[in-house]
Amino acid sequence: MSSTLDMVIYEHPLNEKTRTLLRLEHLFQQVGHHLPIADVWSSRATIDGLLDMVSIFSRAEIKADLIKELDRHQEKLARIRQTPGLDTERLDQIVEQLKQANQRLYDINGQIGQALRKNEFLKTILQRKSIPGGSCAFDLSEYHYWLELPYEARRKQLQAWLQTLEPIHAAIALILSLVRSSTDPTSEQAKSGFFQHSLDPQTPAQMIRVGLPRDLNLFAEISGGKHRFTIRFLKPSCDERPTRAQQDVVFSLHTCIL
Repeated sequence: MSSTLDMVIYEHPLNEKTRTLLRLEHLFQQVGHHLPIADVWSSRATIDGLLDMVSIFSRAEIKADLIKELDRHQEKLARIRQTPGLDTERLDQIVEQLKQANQRLYDINGQIGQALRKNEFLKTILQRKSIPGGSCAFDLSEYHYWLELPYEARRKQLQAWLQTLEPIHAAIALILSLVRSSTDPTSEQAKSGFFQHSLDPQTPAQMIRVGLPRDLNLFAEISGGKHRFTIRFLKPSCDERPTRAQQDVVFSLHTCIL
């Protein structure tokens, strides 16, 4: 089987909680990429990512869900601490990280992103995001003014806004790291590009990770829930609907259950 560096990894969440965490991780990666870049379009991309996070925070109880998830991981690790041959020192380090992440969430007053949602400047931009091209200079003259400020002024303001979300970022990174590393991959084969597997509902899986060699002209399409999941390997096309592979496909599979 190819090494991880030679593979494209496809992830699929198996519950709403993990779906939200993966979306927030994606947005933190977006703003982390664009924030250090000085041009106006990167500042726009940073704002877009920030406002998408604000929208998610307004729809879900992220703080309570993260605290519950951190507690769940602590309890799970405490139960396996007596397992023979386990690296208890490393385990204790992870438990301490979970406790610290939890405390930082408890220290946040009110709902996540509340101050950002009430910020009139950001609120005005957010209201225009649903309109295609709605953040044009003639639509949002104050935003246009802000984008024309020196980069250091823009960066300082963006960092101040993002700093309020750092405890969330840290908690999400820790949880998803534990989930991804909770199982070793298995080598599987999809007959004629199709693979299906049942799951034990008593041991809920959090996500599926599929590794596919980069040199294959295929991509993975995953669907599923807590009882089973299905993987189809498809040939991409820029002009037509993708078609399922006819050959057997060997791939790596992580069923992340932590």
